[in-house]
Amino acid sequence: MKYRRILLKLSGESLMGEQDYGISPQVLEQYALEIKAAKEKGCEIGIVIGGGNIFRGLQGAAKGMDRVQGDYMGMLATVINSMALQAELEKQGVKTELLSGLAIEPICAEHSRKRAKDAMEEGKVVIIGGGTGNPYFTTDTASTLRAIEIEADVILKGTRVDGVYNADPEKDSNATKYSELSFDEALSKKLKIMDLTAFALCQENNLPIYVFDMNTIGNLQKVVMGDHIGTLVRN
Repeated sequence: MKYRRILLKLSGESLMGEQDYGISPQVLEQYALEIKAAKEKGCEIGIVIGGGNIFRGLQGAAKGMDRVQGDYMGMLATVINSMALQAELEKQGVKTELLSGLAIEPICAEHSRKRAKDAMEEGKVVIIGGGTGNPYFTTDTASTLRAIEIEADVILKGTRVDGVYNADPEKDSNATKYSELSFDEALSKKLKIMDLTAFALCQENNLPIYVFDMNTIGNLQKVVMGDHIGTLVRN
């Protein structure tokens, strides 16, 4: 196994599937089965999910909403997605622990490094919602912070494309995929992998990011076991 402990970052939009909004039961089940299969290989898994399928704080702010209020609404959206994934994982027989950057009793306990690490060592998949618990930070930054806290080997960024390209492969048929990049290269090429705050945290803490296609069945297992199917970004 290449990665003993991972932080899996999923976008809220990915949960929509073919829908325009909300959570697709089919995508939720597929993701849960992928996570279960990786867990059965012996991988310890933490998960952070965005909330863009429900609400984005920045979009609310752009339409005149107070930014802080919008960001807290976005954090609550991540908790809803986290609850949905928890329910599906438990349905598939996977033990979980749901934590949150915001204290929301009786739904979940407030996140702490010790709670998360203890739960992983007990064999549970740990889902951390609620962002960082503070406004002005994205779920990219939240996932990086949580990965550092739990001492993850890598952030696995599950997307709908199979890595990082020099152009949008969904729009440009000549787009070239990168197999590996340094943080400095990614910054100089202005590649939008994660936001700058998250990127700086990864670079400073020597935490690699692996971008891969989460929507292809079996890919999460392949990445965990060491198959190079995406793009690795590291120092």
